Amino acid sequence: MPTSTKLQEYWHKNLRMTGFLLFVWFLATFAVIWFVRDLNKFTFLGFPFGFYMTSQGSLAIYVALVWCYARYMNKLDKKYGVAED
Repeated sequence: MPTSTKLQEYWHKNLRMTGFLLFVWFLATFAVIWFVRDLNKFTFLGFPFGFYMTSQGSLAIYVALVWCYARYMNKLDKKYGVAED
């Protein structure tokens, strides 16, 4: 079992990554909606970019966030010796 200092370091890194991913989630969810009129000036695959981001792009970002978090936490678990076998 890792020491208390190691567990605090592990938890700090976990919280920092969670905070960063929540910030990206906020941008993908609320910032896109806030600026949708400005984003619609651009097109992506023939659709207005704001429409695309609210209908499909944000979902792709959510899946990427889950994948990044799972990958990061697996590496972190192995590094600190708390990985499940």
